[in-house]
Amino acid sequence: MLKYYFIAFTFVTFFLTQPCFAQEKRSYKIFQFPANQIPQIDGNDADWRMVPDSYTVGMDQLWDDSHKHQQADAKNLDVKVKVAWVKGLNRLYFLYQAYDDYWDFALPGLHNDTFELVVDGDQSGGPFIERFHPNKEIDNMDAYFSFHGVHAQNYHIFTPAQGKDWTLAWGSQPWIKGLPYANSAYNYHFKPGQSGKLTLEFWITPFDYAGNDPSRAIESILTENKNVGLSWAIIDYDDVNKNGKNGFWNLSKEHNMFGNASFLLPFKLMPLEKQFTTALAANWSFKIIDMSRRMVAFKDESHGKINSCQWDFGDGTTSKEQHPIHQYREAGKYVVVLWVQGPNGKSRRAKVWDVAVK
Repeated sequence: MLKYYFIAFTFVTFFLTQPCFAQEKRSYKIFQFPANQIPQIDGNDADWRMVPDSYTVGMDQLWDDSHKHQQADAKNLDVKVKVAWVKGLNRLYFLYQAYDDYWDFALPGLHNDTFELVVDGDQSGGPFIERFHPNKEIDNMDAYFSFHGVHAQNYHIFTPAQGKDWTLAWGSQPWIKGLPYANSAYNYHFKPGQSGKLTLEFWITPFDYAGNDPSRAIESILTENKNVGLSWAIIDYDDVNKNGKNGFWNLSKEHNMFGNASFLLPFKLMPLEKQFTTALAANWSFKIIDMSRRMVAFKDESHGKINSCQWDFGDGTTSKEQHPIHQYREAGKYVVVLWVQGPNGKSRRAKVWDVAVK
């Protein structure tokens, strides 16, 4: 009986010492780079120095769900990740910085220190790898080509990759790991089996639908204040001659996050930090809603505190509405101007011949 009490005590003690991620819904931030300061993918972290530390996700947020380590030891493995985006581009940028006491990357297969990243751009959730397919009668390869990686994507990113592609895009769409859908660069100065620091810089394109034919793919649309589903795990090997992992350091509280997007965490696409914005800036967009009647809907997208606005539609008519709908009487190409005014002054945005009707 004493033996069973000891086993039960050990089991409870171990799990009580693990991070209590199940008791909280964690969320994280995605930094917005200004459009004139998009990071160059060269393995250099200089472009990222503007990103505040509050965007860093470190080892204190991970737990080893292989149960080999109760807590992280920076002398063994230390990883920091920052995620960013650029308004107008459906890309997620990553800066991965890591120290490892034994870098394992000599072999051509899966046995490689790995940053396993999962992204679900529209937070649709659910299983997305073939063995988790809800239809258990379907053939494995049929499930692979129709289901695996389609509505959420898993990247086995090799840290570093030597003599092989930088990542395994785990699914039937290997095209997502290269231009124009992704790009990557490393910076490191160690050999297999040595210790050292690595910097990996890359970007990927999240997809709402990513089948094996890129012509049918649908990119996730990234907009301010939207959440995307993300999680990652650090797979740490420490001996090229052994298959066992030294750790599976997981950001999610659920081990199966690698194949079920419902276990990912919300990452919010943040607006520009205040230091990168102007107090007042006019901007606008438009959509032709009925070409036969020359009906155009205009949308004010100005930034800052605004007390009044004035539209000039380029045909001799104006409006003080914020989001007017205008009907042009004649076909043509028009210069449309929006003026906005507020406590911080005035701003103008003109677009020359963007608005054209027939």
